[in-house]
Amino acid sequence: MNLENILYKAQTSSFYSNLLNRVLWRMIPFNKPHRFKISVLDERRLKVTIPYSRRNMNHLKGIHACALATASEYVCGLSLARHLDPKKYRYILQRLEMDYTYQAKKAVSGSFGIPAEEVERIKAELENAEKTVQIFRVELFDAEKNLICTAVTHWQLKDWSRVKTKV
Repeated sequence: MNLENILYKAQTSSFYSNLLNRVLWRMIPFNKPHRFKISVLDERRLKVTIPYSRRNMNHLKGIHACALATASEYVCGLSLARHLDPKKYRYILQRLEMDYTYQAKKAVSGSFGIPAEEVERIKAELENAEKTVQIFRVELFDAEKNLICTAVTHWQLKDWSRVKTKV
């Protein structure tokens, strides 16, 4: 079973939702200690939740700024992978801008999705250009709906056939 099938089934199944997170923790071991949880909201949107746990805390007992930044990049990158086949397209986080507005003293979550017309526009752009840079915004909130931070991610996308490799 591939990741796309697991994502589809995770929309309605808690078993597949748990499986999705375990698969992602294995595929991206850097994120495993944080225990970020990805939930599939629908065919377009994913949600990331950062647990309020010791492993994610800073010295002030709030969720660490780097955990917030990583979670923002994680949900956005996974959404890209969901709609732009990683076997056909390469995407690299080019720049990440964070604006922190409130200290997180509880679990934090945020959702992100790419509209179908946006995906088609990106694919069309990549047909005519060597690469493109796409900018996406991710907002994370705590349980009381306080805006914790806003991430602006800049992704460089390129068709693998246009990637120059050293020989």
